[in-house]
Amino acid sequence: RSVNQDDVSAYHLFYADGLASPGSDLTFFDWPHVPQEGRGRQSITRTGLRVDSRASLAWWVDRLDAHGVATAGIGERDGRAVLDFEDFEGQRLTLVAEAPQAETHVWERSPVPAEHQIRGLGPVTMTVARLEPTERVLTQVMGLRKERVYPDPDNDQYSVHVFAMGSGGAAAELHVAVRPDLPFVRPGAGGVHHVAFRVSTVAEHQEWERHLNSLRVGNSGIIDRYYFRSIYFREPNGVLFELATDGPGFDVDEPMETLGERLALPPFLEPQRAAIEAQLKPLN
Repeated sequence: RSVNQDDVSAYHLFYADGLASPGSDLTFFDWPHVPQEGRGRQSITRTGLRVDSRASLAWWVDRLDAHGVATAGIGERDGRAVLDFEDFEGQRLTLVAEAPQAETHVWERSPVPAEHQIRGLGPVTMTVARLEPTERVLTQVMGLRKERVYPDPDNDQYSVHVFAMGSGGAAAELHVAVRPDLPFVRPGAGGVHHVAFRVSTVAEHQEWERHLNSLRVGNSGIIDRYYFRSIYFREPNGVLFELATDGPGFDVDEPMETLGERLALPPFLEPQRAAIEAQLKPLN
């Protein structure tokens, strides 16, 4: 539980697995007066979250229904069982069933049984007008590899192109839907601000900054967020990317056992704690 470092009037809330592992976190900015997103291209249009099995998807159908969240039912997409739904602001989410390929960490205090807990992020889908410039950045600048193509589930006249990193799998894929027929997105509530990619070390992160600069890719330079370091840049269709270091981690200033129980502020904001807390709405 922290604040947006560029707008300290807004919460920045982080949700992750039982160890707050890099690659498992989904974060939200609390901007209560932002209008609803106008859906369209040049945006991130769906966020995937991994579970272990189709049985877990069935469990989630019942849980979401019990909480008043409609789903599309269990379906198939790109060779995997999926469950599509939207949150109450219209953010599009998908649970993706895939047997775990690496160690995962449950949260022992979760109301969700361990075998059905969300393991981490799955495929992230972005929607663009033109594939070629985005593909050049993904493959020639960022080193992703193009793996396959499947029909767009919203309109099978168009295609979704799958790019993978590392060992691949649902945890390491970016899906690019090419939809020139759609209008430009109008950012707002229910939309996604950016997608982050992991960088293991500070040294590698510095090398990425040099790499982007050498290719004249406009970027923010390295920004120290205290819990991690970030570099931001936009790919040619305008979607915002972040390169973020794995560390120091969210437990750099508070115990893992109590993460999220109090407002965490980086040292440079700590002198403003009283003023910041006074303008935030209590969460509990």
